Amino acid sequence: MPSYRYEVKTSAGQVQTGVLSAANMAAASELLRAQKSYILSLAPADAHMAKSSFGNSLNFSLSPGPGLKEVSTFTTQLAVMIKAGISIRSAIDGIADQTDNPKFKIILMQIKKDVESGRSFSDALLKHPKVFSPLYVNMVKASELSGSFGHMLDRIVEYLNSQMETKQMVVGAAVYPAIIGIMAVSTTFFLLLFVVPQFSLIFKGHENILPAPTKFLLFLSFGLKTYWYLVLAAMLGALWGFWSIIRTPQGKLWWDKTKLTLPLLKKMFRALYITRSLHTMGELVNAGVPMLDTLAITADISGNQLYRQMWRTVYASVKQGKKINYSLQRSPHLPRSVVQMIAAGEESGKLGETLDSISKYYNKELKATIKTVTSMMEPLMIIFMGGIVGFIAMSIILPIFKMSQMAK
Repeated sequence: MPSYRYEVKTSAGQVQTGVLSAANMAAASELLRAQKSYILSLAPADAHMAKSSFGNSLNFSLSPGPGLKEVSTFTTQLAVMIKAGISIRSAIDGIADQTDNPKFKIILMQIKKDVESGRSFSDALLKHPKVFSPLYVNMVKASELSGSFGHMLDRIVEYLNSQMETKQMVVGAAVYPAIIGIMAVSTTFFLLLFVVPQFSLIFKGHENILPAPTKFLLFLSFGLKTYWYLVLAAMLGALWGFWSIIRTPQGKLWWDKTKLTLPLLKKMFRALYITRSLHTMGELVNAGVPMLDTLAITADISGNQLYRQMWRTVYASVKQGKKINYSLQRSPHLPRSVVQMIAAGEESGKLGETLDSISKYYNKELKATIKTVTSMMEPLMIIFMGGIVGFIAMSIILPIFKMSQMAK
């Protein structure tokens, strides 16, 4: 029987390590959980069991957690098996055996164990909020009550795939400007560190006749070459400071406000938040999730503090017996036409269908906006990069012409 080296935290908070024997890694994790221990790492103790010594060193604790794509794949496979008549316990067990991610495998085995002990599938998912979102759990819970489990899993897969597609579009829109920006900074540093110092030797002794741009360029070159470590530390410090600020509640609120005021990007971000909010809300309403739960989940999943505050205000209003559009009419974050369509959906009893239609429209607008932003970014970044290089070239060429004229 193979052996596994483990590191666990006991219920008393102590960290313990050791080796145990089990049929497989899943069985080893179950033995540790039976001792009411929280698993920190779990890996084969025998080096020959790993594909290589390097691979063996990358144990359970270093493996990445399951992402959105893995959750989508799991849900797709589960939907197929449930429709084929396979029990949920057998389905989860089969999917876990095929999962390469050790952390996700242990999570699935924990879910299977909870289901076997009599818990509902949605209650088992609640134990893993970092993997399965509140929307996922509530849609599953609604399907358990309505008896449409397999169909609901298909809807969850569609939702997850839509979210991944939206995320890829937004990330893709940022790739080109990021590459051009990195190239511009790299080119500037190269010229200032290696090219400009060579010309400074030519200008030596003629500093009084140098134009202001050239003096400024030589000053930058000298400062960067002499104090490069301070410049690097300042840049890293600025990045760390910015990251630290936007992780605070006040900083995150400021950054979320800023994203909605940036000249080129505000329309894209607005379409993104409206699409995400209304798509989420529509899926939950169509799944039969209670309205207050729907609004709470929509607020948490919106992705922007201002939109989160808007949906929380709607939540408080609906809790008092008012309609959804009552609070939305006072919000500047949704277009008037969208609020009117939501009001019409409430009156007709077809709110879910209305939200789906609006989210599809804004998803198309998001795609068009990203395409527009990307096409506008390209010439702007090229002009920006050309301006930097042009300034450096002009600062070098001007004094050379001036010196040649003086020599004549």
